[in-house]
Amino acid sequence: MRLLLSTSDLRRIGRASRLVAALARLDREGVAAHQRTIDSLKSARTELEARSRQMQSLRVEAERAEQATAAATRARSNLVRDIDRRRDLNAQLASELESAQQKLQVTLRELANGVAAAEPAALPLRPFRGALEWPVAGSVRSRFGSPTGPSAPESAGIEITAGEGTPVLAVHEGLVAFADPFVGFGNLVIVDHGAQTFSLYGDLQNVLAKRGARVERGQQVGTVGTAPAGPAGLYFELRVDGRPVDPLQWLKKR
Repeated sequence: MRLLLSTSDLRRIGRASRLVAALARLDREGVAAHQRTIDSLKSARTELEARSRQMQSLRVEAERAEQATAAATRARSNLVRDIDRRRDLNAQLASELESAQQKLQVTLRELANGVAAAEPAALPLRPFRGALEWPVAGSVRSRFGSPTGPSAPESAGIEITAGEGTPVLAVHEGLVAFADPFVGFGNLVIVDHGAQTFSLYGDLQNVLAKRGARVERGQQVGTVGTAPAGPAGLYFELRVDGRPVDPLQWLKKR
């Protein structure tokens, strides 16, 4: 406006008008370019903020993944240590069980030779093969002849799963030749049925039979306790002619 008002000549007014129009156009273009720059900066800022949020989310996920990896590593280390501990424990239990079975063999040999009470049972056990009542109700957890450990001998009896405190019954009449704790078999009751035939009831919680006493078939000799490995159950063994036999061939079929 000042430019137009300061021009006295009409021709100069025309040039001034065109100059003013050109300057106005340049101003509009400059303002538009500035606005575009502002819009571009706003868009870039929005994109940067989105990327920042994405990076923050990725950082949180990475931290969680790192924590999960560390937890998994600790769990694996603990599992390896637990496996090593269990392997050592199994080896120890296998060694103890092997020694216990050897000691039990000596004890049974002494019983068969008359060191313990030698009064014979009224009824021999042999005719009752496959007809003996089970000493306790339950499923067979470990069978006759199954390995008791990596380097231990095979099992001379069976393990029957049963609840702790369940009554344990004599499978046949006879004399109680042993009723005390026995290393590797917990509380153990041995019933002499005569003719070098014995039934053994191990891992008992309580022993109710007395050494030297006579028991009848189905009479309670103790209650179920826990095995050395932990779960509750009964260790049951039969010896005929002084040698272990598979109890499942002598007990009633289920």
